[in-house]
Amino acid sequence: MIRDIVRIDENKCDGCGLCVPACAEGAIQIVDGKARLAADNLCDGLGACLGHCPKDAIIIEKRVAAEFDEAAVAQHLQAEGKSLPPQPSHGHGGGCPSAQVKSFGPAAAHVSGGGCPSAALRSFAPNASVTAATDDAGSRPSELRQWPVQMHLVPPTAPFLKNADLLLTADCVPFAYADFHKDYLQGKALLVGCPKLDDGQAYLQKLTAMLQQNDIKSLTVLHMEVPCCSGLVIIARQALAASGKAIPLTTVRVGIQGEIK
Repeated sequence: MIRDIVRIDENKCDGCGLCVPACAEGAIQIVDGKARLAADNLCDGLGACLGHCPKDAIIIEKRVAAEFDEAAVAQHLQAEGKSLPPQPSHGHGGGCPSAQVKSFGPAAAHVSGGGCPSAALRSFAPNASVTAATDDAGSRPSELRQWPVQMHLVPPTAPFLKNADLLLTADCVPFAYADFHKDYLQGKALLVGCPKLDDGQAYLQKLTAMLQQNDIKSLTVLHMEVPCCSGLVIIARQALAASGKAIPLTTVRVGIQGEIK
C-alpha cells in the first residue's frame, strides 16, 4: 500500500538517538551509528519523532510500505523488553491514542491509524448539540477543532493543516486570556508550545515544513508579555522567511493579567 511513513536521511543523522524514545512503537533504532527504521510495519507514519531530531534528518514521505501493524509493534516491544504504549479505555482503535489520526465533521468522526490519544490527529467542528451561551449565563462550546495541539505532536502532514488559518500560541496564553476560544481559536488550526522550555530550533524546522507543505491562509501568533515568550514570534517570522511564502502574519501580546497589550 502507499501510505505516509518516516524517512531518515543518513547523511544528516549524527546518531544522537533523541528520536528513539520519541517513537512509542519502537520503530526507530540506532544501527552502526545512524537512526534507522527497524521495520516499515512498526511505523505509524504520524511523525511524533520529527520534533526531536536536531539535524532535521527525519521527514514523512508517501511510498509503498507495509501497513502499520499494532500486533507486530506489541511483539517487537516485548522482544526489546519495553513497555507497550498505554491502551485507551474506550474510543477508536487501539494502541497509544497520541498516534491516532482523527478527523471529525459536524456529524461524524473519521479515524485513521492507531496509537496514543494524546497525539491522535483530529479535526472537528464545534459540537452542534451544545447551545452557544451568552456571556451572562451557561457554558460555551469549545472552539477546538483538532487533536493534538502540542506542536511536538503535530506532523506537517496533519490533515487539519490543509488550507487552514493557523494559530500558534504560547501555552500560557489560554490560562491568562479568558476569551481565548471566542476571540482567537474559532475557525483556526491550533499549535501550542513554549519557546523557553522547548526546543526552538525543532519548532522552527517543523513550522517551516508546515508552511511549505500546506496552503496556510494566515498565521496568528499569541504570546505572553514576558521577554522569553517573544521567541515564538521570532520562530514564526523565520519560518515564514524560510518557507518562501507570503502568508499574512498577525502577532498579539497578552499581559500576565490577561489584557491585550
